[in-house]
Amino acid sequence: MASRTASKDIITLRGSAAIVSEFFGYAANSILYNRGVYPEESFAKVKKYGLTMLLTQDEGVKTFIANLTSQLSEWLEAGKLQRIVLVIMSKATSEVMERWNFSIQTDPEVVDKGVIKEKSDKEIMREIQAIMRQVASCITYLPCLDEPCIFDVLAYTDTDVAVPFTWVESDAKLIDNPQMVKLHSFDTKIHKVDTLVSYKVDEWDEE
Repeated sequence: MASRTASKDIITLRGSAAIVSEFFGYAANSILYNRGVYPEESFAKVKKYGLTMLLTQDEGVKTFIANLTSQLSEWLEAGKLQRIVLVIMSKATSEVMERWNFSIQTDPEVVDKGVIKEKSDKEIMREIQAIMRQVASCITYLPCLDEPCIFDVLAYTDTDVAVPFTWVESDAKLIDNPQMVKLHSFDTKIHKVDTLVSYKVDEWDEE
């Protein structure tokens, strides 16, 4: 009788860093689209993760996200990135409305010793797909953003990391007494990404 084993794909530190940084690029686009930060007509449909995803066509935002994911990949490969937060703020007042928090745990053995892990690409894609579906349905569990908004990205790194001049020190842009929704996580076996969104509670909801 022939033995059968589930096929696994080799995951290297560089490959895992590429998967996670690419994920954040698509997740950021999806959040900006689904939260209405930019006009619907400024996004184009593409196929990714077995889903129809939306990517911004705004040149400024495209460049920002491309530069961001490139830097994230570098920090991920060095094992120096702890968390990424996409912050949505009021354009008029800069009040923080939402914080999309992506916490990253890195296997230190892989960074220190170059150990290779195994996990199927399909399994990783399914896990990412589940997160993207939750982002796409966020209108069902988040309050409506009924004013023009802008966004920013915070990166939490190890203290000894080299920071490019394009990044500046920032406050944490926290929300007072936020509501929180934990989303799915995904794991490449090298980087584990946990996703949580916290948001400002509408004053009317508290009455």
